[in-house]
Amino acid sequence: MTIDHLRRNFLQKLVASAAVVPMLSSTNAFAQSDRPGTTDGRQGATLRVALMGLGSYAERVAEAMQSSKRARLTGLISGTPSKLQEWGTKFGVAEKHRYNYENFDRIKDDPDIDAVYIITPNTLHRDQAIRVARAGKHVICEKPMAVNAREGQDMVDACSEAGVKLLVGYRMHFEPKTLEVIRMRKAGDFGSIRFFQGLCGFRIGDPGQWRLDKALAGGGAMMDIGIYAINGARYMVGEEPVWVTAQETKTDPVKFKQGVDETIQFQLGFPSGAVASCLSTYQMNHLDRFFMTGEKGFAELLPATGYGPIEGRTHKGELTQPHVMHQTLQMDEMAGILLDGNTPVVPVDGAEGLKDLKIIDAIYAACATGRRQELRLG
Repeated sequence: MTIDHLRRNFLQKLVASAAVVPMLSSTNAFAQSDRPGTTDGRQGATLRVALMGLGSYAERVAEAMQSSKRARLTGLISGTPSKLQEWGTKFGVAEKHRYNYENFDRIKDDPDIDAVYIITPNTLHRDQAIRVARAGKHVICEKPMAVNAREGQDMVDACSEAGVKLLVGYRMHFEPKTLEVIRMRKAGDFGSIRFFQGLCGFRIGDPGQWRLDKALAGGGAMMDIGIYAINGARYMVGEEPVWVTAQETKTDPVKFKQGVDETIQFQLGFPSGAVASCLSTYQMNHLDRFFMTGEKGFAELLPATGYGPIEGRTHKGELTQPHVMHQTLQMDEMAGILLDGNTPVVPVDGAEGLKDLKIIDAIYAACATGRRQELRLG
């Protein structure tokens, strides 16, 4: 999707969000959206998903669902008519299940859509998620869930009031090698955790892309790539941080304008005394590493969050769990959460997303003030 299309969609959203959408009662919304999906020969009921925002990552998700055992692409939402036509033909989505940003509230009357996966620029997530919830459909939102904790709370509240579930696209929460490290930590293989390091970044290209536009991205590298280190520190250490300090570096103020962070180093403190040291950047390549050490051993994931395969080792040797396309695993597991009430090893719900947003808010505050920020994520 071009930057012109994204900016046009941003303006369309502002207009459309002014429309009054009747709030469904919690009972009716739950009855409509929590019913089992179709069974179409797959393993158990099938989650019927509409994708909102037909960019490159949405295409990856759409392709992944072709081999999914529990999820199927049944709807499309985009501000670009040609994409609706192209994707509808490619993925077999009938015209009656294709919507634009002005009329997608009509999905409330579409029985072939159980959930909407929002994969649009960050600043659009809040309003789009609220509209989806009011239409009685489950919400799956790409990370970051919103651009700050206040907007994230609005999303959590709207989904709760509508009786639908809110999930966040934390694909690493289902990745086999990541889950093995978590299993080992819970089993005590590392002993008391002492230190975590998360390095996340790449050198970003096109200066005109939406990720470098604060009006669409809501920030910079921290929103896009730094959130992996925040979330990773939490699920690797197995605790919630209680304080954060942070320092921002900007070497290219032309490319990284006011409000768009280039590089941030941040540190987290945990109740046990464990500490984390992390880096988020849009200006350096070869950064995708998690390292954790405890009293009895260590774990390293390198790469740690890329599309795969993830590689890793511990003091006991190499991690050998097989690679499966992350988005396929994610959609199968999310189908189990939404249709069967399954509980994942690491949460992917709105409460989980909200904790990361509170930390991001605190990181930005620490950069602005130079002072340590206390965290209360309970």
